[in-house]
Amino acid sequence: TTTETDDEFSGVWFIELDGGPQPALTLPTLAAGWNYEGWAVIDGVPYSTGTFRTASGSDDAATFSGPNPGPPFPGEDFIQGGTTVTFPTDLRGATIVISVEPDPDNEMAPFALKPLVGNVPANALDHVSFDLGQNLVDIPTGTVTR
Repeated sequence: TTTETDDEFSGVWFIELDGGPQPALTLPTLAAGWNYEGWAVIDGVPYSTGTFRTASGSDDAATFSGPNPGPPFPGEDFIQGGTTVTFPTDLRGATIVISVEPDPDNEMAPFALKPLVGNVPANALDHVSFDLGQNLVDIPTGTVTR
């Protein structure tokens, strides 16, 4: 979201570039009252990339992005507005999370439901995808007996 070329490791976009821009996430439709939210956890501090209902189309935020519009997919460039981390930042080594959040949600940290989690490789290349792993172990379960 800038014209600079020295901040290419400052963003994460959930987009597949091979074969033309297309959604990189395959997500089920959530019931009313729930949203997906992307996160970059940088030095232990979570920064939201915004909430979204589908993997196509922009999310609802560009809090940290530069002055230019981003691609029409969820994601964020961490260019300005960092609180405990200086932006632009380098996301190599950061943790990327997709959470399922209640709506409304005023928390500044991921909710307990985090179905996708991945670490940005320390040797990541710009504009190259990496996998987010399924994090189903931490999904709460329960039993109801009548």
